[in-house]
Amino acid sequence: MPQNFTINFKKQKRIVLLFFFFITTVIQAQISAVEKMAEEGFAKRFSDTTASIKIQKQALRLAKIDNSKEDEAICYAYLALTQRKLLHLKEFIHYADMSYDLAQKGTSSRAKAFASAAMGSLKSYIDDKSQAINYLLEAYTLFSKENAHDQCAKIAADISYLFYPASPEKEEKYAREALAHASKSGDPESQLFARLAFGSFLSDKLESEGKEEWQRAMKFFLETVSLAEKNADKIVSKSTIGIAYVNLADLYTKGPKPINEKAFLSNLEKATAIAKKYNVKIIFRSAIGLEGYYFTQKGDYLRAELLFINGIKYQQSLPYTDNYLMAAFYNSLKDVAVKRGDFEAYYAYDTSFTKYNQLKYKESAQSMLQNADARYESSKKAERIKQLELENGLEQKNKLLGYGIAGVLLIGLVFMFRSYHYRQRYYQNREDLLKQEQVHNELKIQLMEKETIENLAARLSLERRLLRSQMDPHFIFNALGNIQSMILKKDTLPAVSYLNKFAKLTRQILEQSRKETISLEEEINTLQNYIELQQLRLNNGFGYKIECDANVETDILIPPLLIQPFIENAVEHGLKPQENNVRGLIEIYFKEDEEQRTLICTITDNGIGLTASRKIKINETHQSLSTTITDERLSIMQKESPNAGFTVSERDPVTDTHGCVVIINIPILS
Repeated sequence: MPQNFTINFKKQKRIVLLFFFFITTVIQAQISAVEKMAEEGFAKRFSDTTASIKIQKQALRLAKIDNSKEDEAICYAYLALTQRKLLHLKEFIHYADMSYDLAQKGTSSRAKAFASAAMGSLKSYIDDKSQAINYLLEAYTLFSKENAHDQCAKIAADISYLFYPASPEKEEKYAREALAHASKSGDPESQLFARLAFGSFLSDKLESEGKEEWQRAMKFFLETVSLAEKNADKIVSKSTIGIAYVNLADLYTKGPKPINEKAFLSNLEKATAIAKKYNVKIIFRSAIGLEGYYFTQKGDYLRAELLFINGIKYQQSLPYTDNYLMAAFYNSLKDVAVKRGDFEAYYAYDTSFTKYNQLKYKESAQSMLQNADARYESSKKAERIKQLELENGLEQKNKLLGYGIAGVLLIGLVFMFRSYHYRQRYYQNREDLLKQEQVHNELKIQLMEKETIENLAARLSLERRLLRSQMDPHFIFNALGNIQSMILKKDTLPAVSYLNKFAKLTRQILEQSRKETISLEEEINTLQNYIELQQLRLNNGFGYKIECDANVETDILIPPLLIQPFIENAVEHGLKPQENNVRGLIEIYFKEDEEQRTLICTITDNGIGLTASRKIKINETHQSLSTTITDERLSIMQKESPNAGFTVSERDPVTDTHGCVVIINIPILS
């Protein structure tokens, strides 16, 4: 199937259906008069956009007069979703943020559910899938507590779409939950949303399943279309009915051959009618593209060509030009011309395709093109007038010749004036655009400079705090005390050895804290010195092991002083409180993720574990800042290396032993 007409229904849902997940029916006992007014205005978004916004803003004014933050947040959520339909991203963001901020300041779980739903829709609109899932799951949880099954059905359906194709299991899970909630709600629109989500899941399985799975999907889609037709007057989102028809038609093409052509075409005609009536471009494009592709594959090139030409004529009859659709139709006509071997037609179609394909990426040139078309029509009209004058001149040569020449000259002057006028206007607009771009670029540079300065200041602040936190005074005093004790006992050689290690460790930390990067070998040497000094402090009460994976090069560069704070925590809170009869062990293992450009450091200890450590910390007043600062450093690094970070977890005492496991993702800097 041509790329421009491929029916990717998961992406299609994110463009069309995800907008319609929002609440259209609610439990009457919980709705205030203001919320009811906002809901009624929202329901008019297809039939009368102006009236829809007017009613919603009136509801918002009443909410502010009543000082009801809950109603105000809900009104903002409705307005946000309406602006999405209008493709006004700036207003969409504004209203969604207002809704979410107001809801978070209050205690109403209902307002928070509405606000989270609006934010989920916004994140999906800007293709931030992970955040969209988080917000929608939050809204789903809040509405589930209120037993609002209609809202839960729609939100669960949208979550199902977002999990495709990464997690088929979760896609199926939420599609089934959507069906369950829709059944309890009794709302036809919620039922249609849920069935479309589960139907999409069934379609995804057809690639790996056989005829029985296709028959199951066909039965389900036929029931879905029947439900939509039966309750068409109760379903506000008419585009969902059109999508049901397109889904069913697409399913016919995936079944046994020959397909049921009559049913296939009937469903596409119904989808096209809805697309034209409610101006849903994606359904129109999918319906015509699917039908044209079918006849092209069938070998009925004439019918396919007429179909695409009728699509073009319909677009040309509208008061606006959809350059994307026009380019797609002409591209399909090119394919048909190639199959027919009609290269003259191919050239004509390719000329039009090139024109609309360029305009698709430069809508600002549309006005200039329309002006050129107008000049062309004026020129054609002048030529027709001239021809008529010449024909009449045969009969009234002496009398009308002067008038003909005057008319031609006049038209020529008008044409020249219009050409000059529009040329000047074009250059003026171009100059204005260049000035605006220059201003925008200057603002971007200022913002980038500001961000760079702020990041530098934050980094320097972190480095200063890190340097202060690296050498724990308590550790220093204990280490010096132990060395002093060895000297007093006249253990001169061990004392000198450990004093050298302590001096070397101090020098290494001071030097590395001023560096942007250090090699892995330097980091390992620093860790060895630190651990051996800790062994001295704890009377050699634990051992350690440092290993690197075979593919790890020790000369790779990493940020300095990231690992030591976690070793400190393992010793202080894991091994130090350990019973005397248990010898502690710290294992450090390095491996490289070449694809993500990160060094993965795994630190394992057999200490008392997280739970026991937290109980001991309750009575302690000492608070280590080193891991907090390390977390802040990794957060800053995430701007350039999104995988930077660390996790701390308990070892499984059943299959393993007591203790903790720390996994640090360290960005490799060169």
